Amino acid sequence: MVSVSERINQPISSAELERRWTTIRTEMAKQKIDVLIMQANNDFMGGYVKYFTDIPATNGYVVTVIFPLNERMTVIGQGPFGNIRSFPEDGDVLRRGVGQLMTVPSYASAHFTAGYDGTLAEKALEAYAGSKIGLLGTAAISYALINTLKNGQHAKSDFIDASDLVDHIKAIKSPEEISIIRKTAAMQDAAMEAVFAAVKPGMRDLELAGIAQQVGHTFGSEQGLFLCASGPVGSSPVFGNRHLQNRMIKDGDQFTILIENNGAGGFYTELGRTCVLGKASLSMKTEYDFVIKAQDFTLSLLQPGADCKTIWDTYNQFMRDHGRPPESRLHCHGQGYDMVERPLARFDETMKIAAGMVMAAHPTYVTEDTYSWSCDTFLIGENGKNERFHQFPRQLTEL
Repeated sequence: MVSVSERINQPISSAELERRWTTIRTEMAKQKIDVLIMQANNDFMGGYVKYFTDIPATNGYVVTVIFPLNERMTVIGQGPFGNIRSFPEDGDVLRRGVGQLMTVPSYASAHFTAGYDGTLAEKALEAYAGSKIGLLGTAAISYALINTLKNGQHAKSDFIDASDLVDHIKAIKSPEEISIIRKTAAMQDAAMEAVFAAVKPGMRDLELAGIAQQVGHTFGSEQGLFLCASGPVGSSPVFGNRHLQNRMIKDGDQFTILIENNGAGGFYTELGRTCVLGKASLSMKTEYDFVIKAQDFTLSLLQPGADCKTIWDTYNQFMRDHGRPPESRLHCHGQGYDMVERPLARFDETMKIAAGMVMAAHPTYVTEDTYSWSCDTFLIGENGKNERFHQFPRQLTEL
C-alpha cells in the first residue's frame, strides 16, 4: 500500500487533521450548523480546502468540500463524468476524513459547465435539505454552486456565512503547523541568499525571480509569487509580477524582491529585501532605517487581545508623526495556507490578535527617490515576545 508520505509533499499528521475536525465540529454544534461547504480553485488563497483535506486546489480547477457535523467529508473535483467513489470507514490513504469522492469535468472557461459541480453537491447534500448550512469563504464560492442549491432541494435551507467560525480556529497555529512554517521561512532565507549571490549587470529581473522559484522547488515549494523590480538609485522601482520583469539590470542599480511562496506542506511566509549593485544613496539608507523602526513599532502593537482597527489607526498616526505617508492598503496580515490570511491589521477587521498567530509585516511607502520597505513573517507570542521566523539580515544590502 502507498503511504501518505510517499505521495503527499510534507503531509500534515492525521492527529493534526483530527484536531482540526474535532475543534470545528464542536463549534458547529454550538451554532447548530449541520454542514459546511467550501470551494477553491487555487492554492494561493484556497486555504479552507487545504485545511480540511490536506490536499490543495490547484490550476484553476474547482474543488468543493462538504463537511458534515457527524459524517465524513465529500469532495467534488476534476475528473470524468459519473465517477463516484466511496471509501471504507478506515478511509483512503490520500483522502483522509473523506467518505466520498465525486468528479466532473467542469471548467470556468466553459460557461455551460457552470452548474455541474452544484448538481453533484446537491446529490451529496440530499440528507441536509432544510438544514442550516455554513458557507466558508463566500468570495471564493461560485454563484453557480449556490444558485443550483437554492433553486433545487435546498430552497428552504438556511444558508449562513460561517467563515468566522473556522477563521478563528485556523488563525492560531498548532505546534506541528509552526514547525512546518519554520521550514518555509528557512527556505525563503536560502532563496534570498541565492538571488543576492547571483544578481549582476546584464541579468533581467525575471531571471532572478526564477532563481528564487527554483530554490523553493528544491525545498519542496509548490506555489508562490516572486515580485521584483530594478532601477537606478534615485528612482522608485515598485516591484511587479513576472509579466513586468523584463528590465535588464545595470551596474549601480537597486533591485528589490518579495519571495512569497509556500513551503513543502503548503504554508506561506514572505520575505522581502532590497540590494544595490554598488552604493546606496543616503536617502535609501535613511528610509530603510525608518522602515525597520516602523516594522518594530508594528510588532509592539501585535499583542494578544489587540484590536486590529486600533493597530491600523495607531500605526498610521506613527507614520504621519514621522512625516511618512500612512498605509492605505495592507501593511500587516496573517498567513497560513492562504498567502493572505486573517487577521488583517486594518480598520475593517473584527478578529483580535492572539498568541499562536503567524503575521507578515511589510511597512512600505514610496518617496520621490526611494521605494522603501522590508518584509518578514513573525510568530505572535505571549507577553509581547514575538518571534521573527526569518534569519536573513534586516538590512539594505550593498553588493
